[in-house]
Amino acid sequence: MNNTFDIQLSGHRSSAEERQRLLENPGFGQVFTDHMITISWTEEDGWHDARLEPYGPLTLDPATAVFHYAQELFEGLKAYRQADGSIVTFRPYANAARFNSSCERMAMPPLPEELFVRSLELLVDTDRDWVPTHEGHSLYLRPFMIATQRGLGVNSPSSSFKFIVIASPSGAYFTGGIKPVSVWLSEEYTRAAPGGTGTAKCGGNYAAAFVAQAQAVREGCDQVVWLDANEHRWVEEMGGMNLFFVHGSGSDARIVTPALTGTLLPGITRDSLLQLAPDLGFPASEGRISTDEWRAGCASGELTEVFACGTAAVITPVGRVKGAGGEWTVGSGEPGPVTMRLREELVGIQYGERPDPYGWIHKTG
Repeated sequence: MNNTFDIQLSGHRSSAEERQRLLENPGFGQVFTDHMITISWTEEDGWHDARLEPYGPLTLDPATAVFHYAQELFEGLKAYRQADGSIVTFRPYANAARFNSSCERMAMPPLPEELFVRSLELLVDTDRDWVPTHEGHSLYLRPFMIATQRGLGVNSPSSSFKFIVIASPSGAYFTGGIKPVSVWLSEEYTRAAPGGTGTAKCGGNYAAAFVAQAQAVREGCDQVVWLDANEHRWVEEMGGMNLFFVHGSGSDARIVTPALTGTLLPGITRDSLLQLAPDLGFPASEGRISTDEWRAGCASGELTEVFACGTAAVITPVGRVKGAGGEWTVGSGEPGPVTMRLREELVGIQYGERPDPYGWIHKTG
């Protein structure tokens, strides 16, 4: 199909006063804009019926495949308002590529990348008044796809799907300064195993994580750290975020992140930091680190900082680690200089306060 959309503007758009009230303190994922994008797919017609329409409930049969077999996936990225009033998104084509990689794993039809990006541009431009102006705020974009075939049976994937994009203004992830998180090493539960769906951004990965996250909270920690499925000793992810380890300090500092093994999500922020860090003087590589090495490195002082990265928080420092075998502090327990330097530069690029030599910023509205 071409990139033509049927435009159906809402007759009940939020007033300027109501919108301003909601934008003062939107939180995360609680407030939504006036419109959404929907595009349908069937075996007979491919992608068709692309629409911008009023945000509202979906009507689905109780026997719709997504409810029973979890054939769905999603993405997450942000739109930022620049100092000149323009609006940009951060690396949307990378999200489009990852979306299609998830589609392949989940036996779902790929969406042309240009159509994916065009749907974001149209929604953001239509609801541009919802893009926050407060420092650290942004418009979170959630593209997702669900299986819509009616009927029960697990012999084949759905024969119909719907792609949807919704948008949610979000406040600053950190209020009152950047705060390190404490993490629980999960040895009882596994996020993903080789050959599984760990590399796909599908809801089942997150649903299966809730029990381990609840255990982390009971242990007095903010987040769970996932270990490998075979030995439960190799570090993989923190919650839904990628991890980085800082070795050394000053001019000798270098960063390492767990290599993509098929069980980790290939984070776009992760990829951005692997490109950005060397240009800031921090050699970056992919490898692997065990929990024993993590603990020993912190004890010796060789491992100086640890941080997680992802779309929502950008970069989150890790200050304390706890597991069945004990607990320890990372560095001083406070955000380290390498962590904060990387965060400052990446956020600066996203908001247009730093040059973008990588072509990551995409003009959207």
